[in-house]
Amino acid sequence: MSEPTTTTWKYLERDPKSKLKQLSIRGRRIRARTLFGMFMSAEEPRTPEEIAADYDVPLEAVQEAIAYCQSDPPEIKEDFDREERFMKAIGLDKPGGKYRPMSPQERAQLDL
Repeated sequence: MSEPTTTTWKYLERDPKSKLKQLSIRGRRIRARTLFGMFMSAEEPRTPEEIAADYDVPLEAVQEAIAYCQSDPPEIKEDFDREERFMKAIGLDKPGGKYRPMSPQERAQLDL
């Protein structure tokens, strides 16, 4: 069994100010998944060049964000699952749900 390949990204890093594990544009707090979503939008897909201009980042940073997301990194799913657990815990996982505050102990149990 081989070791997983680790990619070194020039423009991407884990945001040190965020609890999210997925990568963001270095120093900008723009999640790679946000840029990828614009690129893959069914309603209004944007080119990497348009996204780079909109966010004032190098084209290579957008291309790197797209490549990262296309590699299906597990941390994006982990972040999504964590957000789902949180929404369920506070009662907002269904339309018309009513907000329920969480205690610090409940947050700790859910690893939020």
